[in-house]
Amino acid sequence: MRTVTLFDGTTLPAIGLGTWTMGGESRPDRSQDKRALAALAAALKMGYTHIDTAEMYANGHTEELVGQAIQGVERERLFITTKVRPGNLSYRGVHNSLDGSLRRLGVEMVDLFLIHWPSSSTPLAETFRALNETVRDGRVRYLGVSNFDLGELKEAQALCETPIVTNQVPYSLTTRTYTQNGVIPYCQERGIVVTAYSPVEVGRLRVREELAAVAGARGVTPYQIALAWLVNQPGVITIPMSHDAAHLRQNLEAGELALSAGEMAALTALGA
Repeated sequence: MRTVTLFDGTTLPAIGLGTWTMGGESRPDRSQDKRALAALAAALKMGYTHIDTAEMYANGHTEELVGQAIQGVERERLFITTKVRPGNLSYRGVHNSLDGSLRRLGVEMVDLFLIHWPSSSTPLAETFRALNETVRDGRVRYLGVSNFDLGELKEAQALCETPIVTNQVPYSLTTRTYTQNGVIPYCQERGIVVTAYSPVEVGRLRVREELAAVAGARGVTPYQIALAWLVNQPGVITIPMSHDAAHLRQNLEAGELALSAGEMAALTALGA
C-alpha cells in the first residue's frame, strides 16, 4: 500500500475508508445499521486503518457506528479522522463538538480533526483558538481543514499552532476545481496532504475510452485505475466509501497500483 508521510514522520495509507451515507445522510437511518456495521467490520478485517467520518454524517450516528465497529480493535492500529460542522465553529462550539464526537466514537483522542466547511459567520481566529487547545490538551493529534480555498487555507496555516496536515477536497479524474484554483499545487509544494473525496463521483464517474483502455490492459476495474491515478500523485490520499465487500477490497488494492508516466499523462488529460 502506498503511503504519505506527515511532518512528524507518521505515515498514512493512500486508501482510507470514507463513511458518508453509512447509517444515514443528514439524519440517522437505523434501518441501514446492519449493512453499515457489516461493511465497517469487513473493511477493518481486510486491513483498512484510516477511517474518515464527521459529526454531520447522519447527525452523529455514523460516528456511533464507527465507534461500535472499532470496539476491540487496538487503538494504535487506527487513524481516525472526524470533522466539526460549520455551525459549531465558535470557540465553545468546537469544544462541545469534539466532546460529542469522542463520546460517540468511544475514544479519548481523534488522530485528525477537520473544519468540515469554512464558516461565513464565525471568524477563523476564534475557531483556531479552540482547535489549538484541543491539540494542547491531548484530545486531538493533528488539525486540518476541508473544502478550503487558497486564501482560507493560508489563513488557517497562519492561525494554527501546528502544521495543517490536510485539506480534504473533492478531486477525481473529472473534478479538477481545486487544481484549477491553485489549492492542490500549493498543498503539494508545501507538504500538506490532499485528501480526495468523491474520488469516483459517488459511483457515477464516466468511464471514457482512455480509462477503460488502461484498466483493460491491467486487468482491473476502471474505478481502481481512477483511484490509482489519485494516489500515484505526490501527497494525495483518498477515502472511497462502499458497503460492498468486493468493492472495498478492490478500492484497497488500488493503492498498490503503480501507473506509468504515460498512463498518468493520458488519464490526467481526461480532465483538461
